[in-house]
Amino acid sequence: MAPIDNDSPVPDTGRHSLLGLLTRGPAQLGLLIVLLILWAVFTSLAPGFLSRFNLNSMGRSVAIDVVVGFAQMVVLATGGMNLSVGAIGVCCVMAAGYLMQMAGLPIPVAILLTLAFGGLLGALNGLAIVKTGVNSFIVTLASASLFSGGMLIFTKGVPLNGLPATFGAFGRSSIGPVPSLAIVALVIGATLYILFKHTVLGRQVLAVGANARTAEMSGIPVGRITILVHVLSGVLAGAAALMLTSRLSAAMPAVAGDDWLLPSFLAPVIGGTALAGGMVSVIGTVLGALLVATIRSGLLVLQVGNFWLQLFLGIFLLSAILFERYRTRLAIREQTRRA
Repeated sequence: MAPIDNDSPVPDTGRHSLLGLLTRGPAQLGLLIVLLILWAVFTSLAPGFLSRFNLNSMGRSVAIDVVVGFAQMVVLATGGMNLSVGAIGVCCVMAAGYLMQMAGLPIPVAILLTLAFGGLLGALNGLAIVKTGVNSFIVTLASASLFSGGMLIFTKGVPLNGLPATFGAFGRSSIGPVPSLAIVALVIGATLYILFKHTVLGRQVLAVGANARTAEMSGIPVGRITILVHVLSGVLAGAAALMLTSRLSAAMPAVAGDDWLLPSFLAPVIGGTALAGGMVSVIGTVLGALLVATIRSGLLVLQVGNFWLQLFLGIFLLSAILFERYRTRLAIREQTRRA
């Protein structure tokens, strides 16, 4: 199976109908249509949905969800998964708080060390997977518990509220109408888009996800690539942790963790990244995170209980998986017919 860039359109014979646009059009077109419908519905039911306060809050939430989704996406690209994204995130939240408040390090130094710490935890995942040959699901499930437990033992679960004011101010600031955190997420997204679209390394990652054995036979260092994507996933989880810490102006052990697990899969999978590997969509991950934030914000404005939110998110994840499977089968069928 050849690696696929899912930001590209699927071959078409009937794109002029709505169903044709969804199944044969660009992979993100369906997401855009669903987003527009949801925005129209939520706006009609609750005019406060489009209030400046709600849009600013949603923009900051989306920015963090996007980077969390990216942390999962880079591992999914190889056909693996990282169930410890949230655990790495909460470890990095507390590390950032400790470095800034307890150690008194300058903000730039603390940021770099936090990102490096996230990368180190990711490297431990990657090394364990490569050296033991155990599936990434099992390894990262175990490491999630180890990382979270270690963090709680070290910090005793005590939050840190004395972070530098300038660090917290950044998380609440905006450049024009755009939250600063959203700009950070877009810069990270642009970097990943270039990585997967225009670099040899990106193509190697997708090749490993498409068929690891074939990739290894062609000279691609599969083990090294596996470790590398987990390091990158850890760094991205660390970046999301820094963004969350800045937004809250505090480092709290109760944030991130399990709360990041479902969103980390939702954003990339809804956006068109394949669970089996070999296919990613950076743009789709951004749209997927926006869809998740729209549902969350809309239900919050409508004062719907949190259990309904979990139900809706689960339905969307299942629907996205089934729809993408149908799209893929349709694309293969049309490619076979053309051949």
